[in-house]
Amino acid sequence: MAKIIKCAFCSGTGKDPFDLLSAISHCLVCNGTGQVEVDEPLKKCVFCSGTGKNPLGARVPCIACGGKGYNHCESNLKCTQCRGTGKSSDGLTCTRCGGKGFNKQ
Repeated sequence: MAKIIKCAFCSGTGKDPFDLLSAISHCLVCNGTGQVEVDEPLKKCVFCSGTGKNPLGARVPCIACGGKGYNHCESNLKCTQCRGTGKSSDGLTCTRCGGKGFNKQ
């Protein structure tokens, strides 16, 4: 079952948070609606801390949650490789869990 939540990338405004193309550009995650759909059960994205923004400094959506701020979570088991941080030793997304911090085991 899917849940409709506020878009984390644009904070629900529907506008591009970085005004990359123009001040009236639509958010590329929610396409201007201010809302996104995530399958339940959901868990706050550990890679971007729920902001929806790429924590590596690029002005693009988080690569782990797609900018939604939440991930679909069927397990509460922390990833054994990154220990639930979602990050590898170089700061990129963990290759085992894809930056989610958990995996099915």
